[in-house]
Amino acid sequence: MLRNLIGRLICLLAALAVTVSAHAQQPSRLDQIISRGTLRVGTTGDYLPFTSLDKETRKFRGFDVDMAEALGKALGVKVEFVPTAWPQMMKDFEADKFDIAMGGVSITLDRQKKGLFSTPIMREGKTPIARCADKDKFATLADIDKPGTHVIVNPGGTNERFARAHVKKAEIRVYSDNVTIFDEIAKGNADLMMTDASETRYQQKLHPGVLCAVHPDKPFDFSEKAYWLQRDEALKDFVDQWLHISMEDGSFKKIYAAWFE
Repeated sequence: MLRNLIGRLICLLAALAVTVSAHAQQPSRLDQIISRGTLRVGTTGDYLPFTSLDKETRKFRGFDVDMAEALGKALGVKVEFVPTAWPQMMKDFEADKFDIAMGGVSITLDRQKKGLFSTPIMREGKTPIARCADKDKFATLADIDKPGTHVIVNPGGTNERFARAHVKKAEIRVYSDNVTIFDEIAKGNADLMMTDASETRYQQKLHPGVLCAVHPDKPFDFSEKAYWLQRDEALKDFVDQWLHISMEDGSFKKIYAAWFE
C-alpha cells in the first residue's frame, strides 16, 4: 500500500513538473508581438482628438494613433490598427482581436477585470458641452436633470453610463454616430452632451462661437485615460517604461501639443 502511495506521489510530482515547465516556456505577449512583427491596436476611429478614421482613405489619425505608431517604433514592429466600437470593445478584447486598446480609453473596473492598464496618460472627468448661448444653463447636474432638457449620448461607453446614472428627469437620446453627434447639439436637436473634458475642449475648437465646454477644469467626476492591455506583465512593463521615457524626453509633449494645444 505504501509502495502504491509513493508511486502515485511520484506520478503527481512528475505531472506537476511538466505543467510548470510548459508554463515557464510559454512566451509572453511581448515576446509574441516582437516575434510576429506586428502590434495589433484596437481603436474606434470616432473620438477626436484621440482617434479618427477617414472614410475615404481608411486611415486612422489622432493623438493615440500617433502614440501607437511611436510605441510600435519603440518595439521595433509594425502597427496594425484593428477597428472596434465602444459597445463591442469588451467583446473584441476578450476575443483577443488586438493586443492593446488605444483611443481615449478610460480606466474602469470592468475593463480592469479583463486586462491591465498602463500608467495613466491623462486625468480628467465628465463635463457638459452645449451651445454657447445656453452654457450657463447647465452648470450643475441639477440644472441638467430637468424635464424638457435633451441630453444626447453615444452608445456603449462611459458617457452613456454616466448620463444614465445621473439623469432621471431629462430626456436621454442615444445617437450612434460619434463623429457627427456634436453637430446635433449645434443644430438644436439636443441641448448638451456630457463627455470627457478633453473632448469638450477639442469640439469647442472645432465649433468656435457655436459650442462651448462647460467648466472643463472642474468636471463632475474623476477619471483617467490609459492604454488597455491584454493581461501580460512583460507587455505592461514595456509600455509603462516607454511612457515614462517619452514623458521625460519630450516626445509625449510634442505629440500632445499637436492635438490638444
